[in-house]
Amino acid sequence: MLSDPPPTTPAQALGRARVRLGAARRRLRALVLGHRRLLAAGLTAVAVAAGLHAVSTPPPASVEVVVAAADLPAGHVVAPDDLTSVAQLPGAVPEDVVADPVGAVLAGPVSAGEPLTRARLVGPGLASPGLAAVPVRLPDAGTAALLDVGDTVDLLATGSGSGAGGDSRVVATDVTVLALPADSGSGPAGVAGGRVVVLGVPDELVTPVVDAAARTFLSYAWAG
Repeated sequence: MLSDPPPTTPAQALGRARVRLGAARRRLRALVLGHRRLLAAGLTAVAVAAGLHAVSTPPPASVEVVVAAADLPAGHVVAPDDLTSVAQLPGAVPEDVVADPVGAVLAGPVSAGEPLTRARLVGPGLASPGLAAVPVRLPDAGTAALLDVGDTVDLLATGSGSGAGGDSRVVATDVTVLALPADSGSGPAGVAGGRVVVLGVPDELVTPVVDAAARTFLSYAWAG
């Protein structure tokens, strides 16, 4: 007859349990290591694909924009040599940029590399909605020389049609100096003197201002 196996002692049971636990740990470590290697391989593949996509994607299309080749002063008449072209992204190009500004008069100073927009040129695009860009001649060139683009002034008329005894009257208040074009110094019918300035005049005051410019001596006071 076969004899029964000797009973397992607590020490033997504990040893066997430790062996099984060690084997389980090794299997778990191998499983985790396998997943980590798989994850690393996946991330590497994604990085490589992203790099290839970045290399293969063409740069965004650019457009040629006309800009000032050098710093230009207010009143300057734009010549071909004043301009150059640069490549810019379409979203960076101002909506009112002028493609061919040669011959236009600058309403204010322009920096090198700056696109020439309608707001920079003497013309219809100079004034904001509700205002008209009105050129008038101030007979005193010395006082006109004190003005800067952006000044806000009250326009005064003195002389014929301004009242009894030639008193002065206010023609328009809070008008903005939009441009100070270069001036030849010749007034109406070749009369020398004065300076042309371009003012932003409310639409309803255009006729009174033009009438005063033609029939009276215009001057100004800085608006308070």
